Amino acid sequence: MSEAQLFGSSLTPLNDGPLISVVVPVRNEAPNILPLIGEIRAALVGISYEIVYVDDGSTDETPQRLRQALAEGAPLRIIRHKESCGQSAGVITGVKHSRGTWIATLDGDGQNDPASIPEMLARAQTEERAGGGPILIAGWRQKRRDTSAKRYGSRIANKVRASVLRDATPDTGCGLKVFRRDAFIDIPHFDHMHRFLPALFIRQGGRVISVAVNHRHRMEGVSNYNNWQRLKVGIVDLIGMYWLQRRWRGPQIDGQIIEPPLAAIARRPVEAISQTGNVGGHSVDLSGELNT
Repeated sequence: MSEAQLFGSSLTPLNDGPLISVVVPVRNEAPNILPLIGEIRAALVGISYEIVYVDDGSTDETPQRLRQALAEGAPLRIIRHKESCGQSAGVITGVKHSRGTWIATLDGDGQNDPASIPEMLARAQTEERAGGGPILIAGWRQKRRDTSAKRYGSRIANKVRASVLRDATPDTGCGLKVFRRDAFIDIPHFDHMHRFLPALFIRQGGRVISVAVNHRHRMEGVSNYNNWQRLKVGIVDLIGMYWLQRRWRGPQIDGQIIEPPLAAIARRPVEAISQTGNVGGHSVDLSGELNT
């Protein structure tokens, strides 16, 4: 992945961040930037959130539109790749630079409806309270607004993938997903991994729940991908993901972790100092200050 250039405010600790970060990877989506950001803001009224756009080396006016949205008061963080690295790289960069406890991802073409995010977030929180490992809420485009060729290609790809990976997800290609940031950080990251998030979460002992979401026609512009491009990379990626699944044995902890009492932990450094009298060549008094 190329270096990412961060514009706007500097990173702040995660515990000072919002409840949810909406991560949107884009490349050459200038006409869709302002309308989609407006929809995200309208959908998340009353929720603590931020919007994180990752510009994947756009050559149109995407950077200018993003800066315009920021100037107009959008709670927006902008990260730009120096060169195009692909959608998965955009998602990875966006999540790593997010401050929210929860992450929502959606495509930047406007086909994913941000109005679905609050319901998906509520479902994720409910499922998390029930326990059972990391939760991934995956959007399911039951009424797709795509060409017949694209729908047919996706239908075949979903069947093949499901039979190989057994990820129990009818629509992994939907960009609208909700999950915890820390759960995403724990899974393997690789090119095109955004298509395999359900399998990756299951590999980590998590659960995937598919929910019906609204799907719309693209706002403006044309897709950066076609069926042939998806097929070429999809076969190789599927083989790699299958290998990754087979090579992992998820360990289960037997009972509770046994730790020393807190008093023993607090006392141990003082005991070590009193026995040695120096640390790294410096004399140390019991107050913990170094004397050279």
